[in-house]
Amino acid sequence: MKGVLILAHGSKRKETEETLDKIIEALKGELRKGNKMKEIGEIESAFLQFSERNLHAGLEALMNKGVNDILLVPYFLFDGAHIKEDIPEEIEEFTNQYPNIRVHMGKTLGTDSRLALILRDRILEMM
Repeated sequence: MKGVLILAHGSKRKETEETLDKIIEALKGELRKGNKMKEIGEIESAFLQFSERNLHAGLEALMNKGVNDILLVPYFLFDGAHIKEDIPEEIEEFTNQYPNIRVHMGKTLGTDSRLALILRDRILEMM
């Protein structure tokens, strides 16, 4: 069964977890509109740092729900050291521990032009 893990950086400020939870609920709503939730199965969130809901815990939560094919989407803007080194290393450790689980890491948010629309809206809100 497929599942999705949305991985954010994390923060010492706990309200950031609530922010990601709201994003995940909005994502689920969008996927339901397109009737894609059945294909995806489960969606979980996790944080690279500063949270008990860390990467390992997020992967394990999906595994415990019967997911064996995990699509990990980094909720990061840039391809820095976390994306190039830290996350792949943690994924490798997890899949070595659970060889029946596959984890595929997607791209960061990067230079997606839809981000410009959000920036435009933020600027216009301040005018």
